[in-house]
Amino acid sequence: MGTAVRSANPFRTLARHRNFRLFWFGQTISLVGTWMQQVATGWLALELTNSAFMVGLVAAAGTLPILLFSLPSGVLADRSDKLRVVRIAQTLMLVEASVLWGFAWSGRITIDWLLALVLFGGVLSSVEIPARQSLIIDLVVKDDLLDAIALNSGGFNLARILGPTVAAVVIASLGLSWCFGFNALSYLAVLIGLAMIRLPARELRTPGIAHPSALESIHEALRYVRNDRIMWILMRIVAVFSVLSVPILTLLPVVARDQLHLDVSGYGLLMTCYGVGALLGALAIASQGGKLKRGRTLTVSSLGLGIAILAFSLSHSVVFCGTMLFVTGLAVITNNALINTLLQQRVPNALRGRVMAIYVMVYIGMNPVGSFIGGWIASYVGASRAIGMMAAPMVVFTAWAFHRYGELRRA
Repeated sequence: MGTAVRSANPFRTLARHRNFRLFWFGQTISLVGTWMQQVATGWLALELTNSAFMVGLVAAAGTLPILLFSLPSGVLADRSDKLRVVRIAQTLMLVEASVLWGFAWSGRITIDWLLALVLFGGVLSSVEIPARQSLIIDLVVKDDLLDAIALNSGGFNLARILGPTVAAVVIASLGLSWCFGFNALSYLAVLIGLAMIRLPARELRTPGIAHPSALESIHEALRYVRNDRIMWILMRIVAVFSVLSVPILTLLPVVARDQLHLDVSGYGLLMTCYGVGALLGALAIASQGGKLKRGRTLTVSSLGLGIAILAFSLSHSVVFCGTMLFVTGLAVITNNALINTLLQQRVPNALRGRVMAIYVMVYIGMNPVGSFIGGWIASYVGASRAIGMMAAPMVVFTAWAFHRYGELRRA
């Protein structure tokens, strides 16, 4: 008898794996609050300073620690109980959101406090994300890894849709500060889910008795990535995209207000367009599973990303900009799911936490570089031109990379 036909249901991995189901539902609910806070933070920075540069700086503060601390956090993930690391970090994130809520609600928030609290949240993320990324394979089986990563991205972007929409209602009815309050409450969902997860003892075991130094452990992972031709070009693609594509989101509050003449609700709607594209992309990948032609899909989505951002920067139409944000979200999530899966399927378990930490450092940690550069350019030429000036070289690099590394198209 032949093997059974693989179901096209994008949610089959949730039905099949209890631990992943608990993780996914709690994480997705929590992320709704996170996106509410994201909308409120960008707009609050703009209200406090009226400066595109400061909006970019606040965004950078949330991801700069990921650039600085992800590699040692990857060593921690490989040597520790990943689930416990995630639980502790998420608890401290609840505390950070609560403090931010208190300052904003009392009217004592200043740009300095906003920067400090966002920076602290970034430090927590630098520890939590590598552990969480490398934990996913322990919640499913290897054959379901692409589906799980796609669903994880889908939950992230479902929250990206719901978060700004709920944020707009909350801001209109209760005030900006309550976005931070609802984010604090949302962490309870993920903490309950994490508390209910049970992993086999073998999954929690730390390898060996004696470990090399943390520095040598980091060097080992870096050498592994550098000596693997596919992993090395994938990391470079992720780095370029991370720096050059991020201004479209970082500077979106400025574009929404100054170029498209929208209020905070309109800004939230633009964020929703991005999230809808990303969600549909994630569900499409999860439904296709092993049937997807990964190399060809990655090539198209990578080229499409830069072109969509460039087109967005040249338009003054709300409808067209929303459409290009939809395409951008679709391309970003497709790239993320495919590259994440390609990396995880090539790396041995002993190096998984560190290699995923390198990926997180590049994918998220390089964002502040792009946010800072984008904000600096925008202060001279305007937000839209800054977005376009950074998207153009991304298109050129992508065309070169997929031409030079033909094996990517066949991956």
